[in-house]
This record gives sequence, structure tokens and C-alpha cells, in this order.
Amino acid sequence: MFAAFLSRLSGRKPPPSITLSSNSHSLSTITTSSSSSSASSSTLYTKYSFKPPVSLKPPNNSIKPLPRTPSLAQPTHSKPSKPPYRPPSSLDRTGKEPVRSDLPFDFRFSYTESSPNVRPIGLREPKYSPFGPGRLDRGWTGVCAPATDLKEWSSEKEQDLEEKRKILRERVQGEPLTNAERKALVERYQRHRTKKQINLGRDGLTHNMLNDIHNHWKHDEAVRIKCMGVPTLDMKNVCTQLEDKTFGKIIHRHGGQLVLYRGRNYHSKRRPVIPLMLWKPQEPVYPRLIKTTIDGLNIEETKKMRKRGLSAPALTKLAKNGYYGSLVPMVRDAFLSEELVRIDCKGLQKSDYKKIGCKLRDLVPCILVTFEKEQIVIWRGKDYKPTHEGYFLTERESFSDTDDDLSSRADGNKTGDYTQAEYNFDSGDSDDEFASSNMHP
Repeated sequence: MFAAFLSRLSGRKPPPSITLSSNSHSLSTITTSSSSSSASSSTLYTKYSFKPPVSLKPPNNSIKPLPRTPSLAQPTHSKPSKPPYRPPSSLDRTGKEPVRSDLPFDFRFSYTESSPNVRPIGLREPKYSPFGPGRLDRGWTGVCAPATDLKEWSSEKEQDLEEKRKILRERVQGEPLTNAERKALVERYQRHRTKKQINLGRDGLTHNMLNDIHNHWKHDEAVRIKCMGVPTLDMKNVCTQLEDKTFGKIIHRHGGQLVLYRGRNYHSKRRPVIPLMLWKPQEPVYPRLIKTTIDGLNIEETKKMRKRGLSAPALTKLAKNGYYGSLVPMVRDAFLSEELVRIDCKGLQKSDYKKIGCKLRDLVPCILVTFEKEQIVIWRGKDYKPTHEGYFLTERESFSDTDDDLSSRADGNKTGDYTQAEYNFDSGDSDDEFASSNMHP
């Protein structure tokens, strides 16, 4: 040990060690390095060497090579190659006739946000039909696809279409619902009972939404529709267009939530043909809403009025995708004491509050002053007179029939003549509490 320690200090190899083996072996001299390397190599070989078993290594004579055949002797028949995959395209109408729809109204992208009485002054794109080329037998005018040819249009044909819509609606609806049936349907399609719902948003009642409603009616008698945003400013128009275009019946309304009934004689296999729009057409160009000078005022008076309107206190602040059904009565009440009314629209899109201002101009009526700084400023005009014509739906609407045959039997006053159901409006939370006065649509 002492010699090995000295050799390490000096950097030299230690001298060979002499070992004494047993009596049967003679003395031998072995270096430590050679013994360690041989031991390590032999250990690795015994541990990690692999010898395949006989079952995995068949004898060489059992494998016979296959005889080679000449190329001429090989079979010539082969599988025909498949054509490359081609995804289906909805625009490919080769060999197919255009779809024909007998619905008695003009096809528009939105039925609540566009008026047939307002004519545009120009188009932003060529008259490309949003139904796709060759898919519909109606022509596209840039605004709608009319049910009758514009060259052959007349007031008599317009009356014929209205009469046809009325006949179809009466045929599908059948006998009206009783109060018990209506209440059972309304309760079945409330939010705590089912999650099925159709959302009516910024674009209002669109054409493709008609197909969604009929898809719901395939499995259910009624469908719940939730209205949000700009269309809720005129809920009367929304309810009218829904019943007119779907031939259904609204049996419940609470705020922006509607329940639309399909009718007693509705059959899903006889549903009308509704061709789908493949893209949203661009809106045409309409006249400017805000003019340089307001009618009856000069430029200086117009500038002062706009400055005074922007500094006036806000009547209300509109929330995004909210319910605006009470905005028109609110503005009418404000005009009784104020000349200018400002509505805060921060957070809304510019197109949204422009549509709101356009609807306020027609429903209140009023004069638009400015849309600057995300505000709607309206003026009542010089000769303003409060209007009492028409009605606006209240927050909650009851559709109960006062002449229901079940209730008349209980009272013992049943008559042979059937009177049509009247609309009773109330602001309570229960359908059993009716308003004292009846208002007809």
C-alpha cells in the first residue's frame, strides 16, 4: 500500500503485485489494469449479448427463394384508379333545375329592418343573387327577390298575394287555442323548462331564420324567440312580421321574449320550400339621415342647436343588445317638457344607433339633429303636437280569450256565435290578472 501511494505521488505505475494462489496453481504475475478490463468486458458480454432461440431462427434449408417470372408472364389486369376526392359544393348546380318557392311574399335579407316603402338611391354591388347562381327562379333586384315580376306588378296582384297569405294562415292555424291549452304551451316553453331558443338580434327577422323556425316546429308545437337590440324598438313590427312570414301565432310575450305557436293543422312534411341565402348582401345606399341644415333653420341656428343638444342631460343610456321597447314612450313624454332630447349610445356600433335614430324619426315622430360623439340628439320641431294614434305593446301581454268556451260553460252563458279573441294588456306578473280596458291591434 505504501508503495502504491508513493507511485501515485510520483506519477509512475506501481510495480506488478505477486499473488499466491492455491497449491494446485503456480505463482503468477497479473497487472491490475488488464485484469479489470477483461473482467468488465466479459461481464458486459454475458449480461447484454442476445442469442435468438431456435424457434425464431429456422434452418437455412427451409427458406426457398420464389422463382422469378418474366415480365410478360405477369397478370395484366389491375384495379382502376379512383378519381381524386372533390368536396361537394353548394354552388354546383349542373343538371339541376332552379328551386321554386310558392311563398306569397318578397324574399328579403331582413323583414323587420328593411321597409318596402323606402327606395334606395343606389346599389353598392352588382345585382348578384345571395341565393347563388341558378338556384332560385326569382330575380334579385339588389334589395329583394319579388314574388311577381316587376314588369307585371299591379295593385291587384298585391291584393291577391295578401289574400293568399291570409288563406294559408287560416288553413294552418285551424281553431284557436283555448285558455287552458295556451297556458300549458306557454309553461312548457319557458326558460326553466327547455333551453331551445332562437335569438333575434341586430339583423332582425332574417330570411334564413324562417327555416330555423320550421326546423323547431318539426319536433315541437311552439318555439321560444328572444329579441335583443335594435329590433326591440318596434316590437309591434317584429310580432307582425313573424306571424305574416311564418303563418304562426304569437301566444305569449314578455318583454323581448316571445312564444310562437305553429298551428293545429301544421304538418312538417308539408312545410313550405324556403331557399337559403348563401351570403349577406350589401345594404344599398339610402339618403343621408343628417342634413347640413335642419328644415326651417339656417346654418347658424343649426350649429347652435347641435351644440346645445350635446350639452343637454341624457334622457337614458342604451345598453348593448338590450331591450329598447320603452324608448319611444319615454321620448314622447320627454318632449312634453323639453325641446331637445339626448340619448347616450356609448358602446354601441355606429350602424346600430343610426338605425335607432331612423326608427325614432318615424315612430315618435321627431327631427334628427346629430349623431356626434356616439349620441343621438333629436328635436321635436317648432309645431310639435303630442300624438295618440296607434299603440305600443306593454311590458307584458296577455292573450287570454274572454269568450272562451270553457269559461262560458262554467258561467252558464255560452252562445252559439264565436267571437274572435281580443288582446288584453296588463302590467302584472300573473296571466290571470287582466286590465280593465281592452285595446285592439
